[in-house]
Amino acid sequence: MSASALDRALAGLPQRYAGPGGAVAVLKDGAVLARHAWGWADAERRIPFTPQTISLICSISKQFTCAVLLDQFPDPTVMDSDLHRRLPLLEGERPGILDLAHNQSGLRDYWAVAMLYGAPVEGLFTGQDAERIISRTRSLHFSPGTRYSYVNQNFRLLSDIIEARTGEDFASLLRRRIFDRAGMPYALLNADTSWVAGGTVGYEGSVAEGFRPAVNRIQWTGDAGIGASLDDMIAWETHIDATRDDPAALYSRLAAPVTFRDGAPASYGFGLARTQFLGRDATCHGGALRGFRSFRAHVPSERISVVTLFNHMGDPRGPVVDILAALLGETADAPAISADTQRFVGTYLEPETGIATRIAAAGDGRLRLDFGHGAEMLSPVSADEFASASVRLTRADGALRMARTGENLFTTLTPHDGAPATDIEGVFRSDELGAEITCIAAGGTLYGAFSGFLGQGAMQLLEPFGPDCWLLPCPRALDYSPPGDWTLRFTRDAAGRVDGVTLGCWLARRIPYRRVA
Repeated sequence: MSASALDRALAGLPQRYAGPGGAVAVLKDGAVLARHAWGWADAERRIPFTPQTISLICSISKQFTCAVLLDQFPDPTVMDSDLHRRLPLLEGERPGILDLAHNQSGLRDYWAVAMLYGAPVEGLFTGQDAERIISRTRSLHFSPGTRYSYVNQNFRLLSDIIEARTGEDFASLLRRRIFDRAGMPYALLNADTSWVAGGTVGYEGSVAEGFRPAVNRIQWTGDAGIGASLDDMIAWETHIDATRDDPAALYSRLAAPVTFRDGAPASYGFGLARTQFLGRDATCHGGALRGFRSFRAHVPSERISVVTLFNHMGDPRGPVVDILAALLGETADAPAISADTQRFVGTYLEPETGIATRIAAAGDGRLRLDFGHGAEMLSPVSADEFASASVRLTRADGALRMARTGENLFTTLTPHDGAPATDIEGVFRSDELGAEITCIAAGGTLYGAFSGFLGQGAMQLLEPFGPDCWLLPCPRALDYSPPGDWTLRFTRDAAGRVDGVTLGCWLARRIPYRRVA
């Protein structure tokens, strides 16, 4: 371990990940190596960002929700019937509580679906709105336990069910059963994200364009509702290390191996991702709301934990990788291998999900893959293969195969070339959602927009994507992380007239609409 390398990595963080404020902690063998905060919790009022500043930890909340789950219900499956009652219209196979905790439920993410209901980007979203969306669910986009898909309401449902079962509000359970036991004095359920305890302000923008206070009007619970300080997160990491040899300890149970129903290992469970950093197994999770980014990682073989908190939209995972590389005396960069990117470049459809898949040369010998929740950068591992930590593309026998082991998805991409017809104007309705999509030409240019009980979405320019297929961009959403592009696959009747459309994205797949006008 190089102290000077760690010092250099820490010193460069405020400039490399520039924004109003931030904090980082590094722990080794249960001891704090670094505890540093910089900048401003509120730049306008000149309130410093300190180790006691409350920051929204966003989706890192999910592991704490699962900690309460396991603390209160050692066998979570006893609540499966509680979940089924909250999905009264769901037809066919139903997910169980563990499917929720492992993001294997097959439910479509409600922040993505909210956009289909016409939700305004910075609109108010209440618990009642969440209940309306969840209770209307009639179908899943995969069979429970067979695939992984990130779904925020899995953890909202968990916290709501726990609260109803125990008769104790979730905030009190978190305080009494988790935060107090771990020694986290400032942590709390900060469910209303329009304010942050202690007055911390989250910022959007950049150094080039300037920073502005972000607008959050979402009421979260177990999915992303927790606020915590750097000192709270240090206490959590210390608690993890102190209980590392106890298989019954909460974190030991949270981090235990998880599988899909076919026995294949899963890379996500109980609100934690299972991954590797520099070849070492780790558990981690990030979080993002407008104005806040966070990331924590724990490498058990080295007894190292790193936590990053930002009140701006910088990349919080980057410092974790930088610091781990400094501590371990290794480089995070893989050896360069040259391969022909053009053999992979193109437009495809993934047949199981129906999602448009784009592969482009990144200009540095890598590929950019657009399929999941955000672009993925793949590096060559051989002449016939490009890969990242989560996905592998292989050219063999004239086919392009995509392996997403963590999602239990192994597929052959279907080329989808050519220009689509433009006769897609109309109003289309989803019977399941009770929502509509309108496609209309304005001055000869096609646009599309969603509408439903949450409002009327803004018209977006449609992008052609091969025969009878268009993309509807969603660059901003209620939640900070937008769904990305929706794939619209139009269907035709026997006369060749467009009569419907099936749309989806990675977070919410295969939703049929029929033409009504």
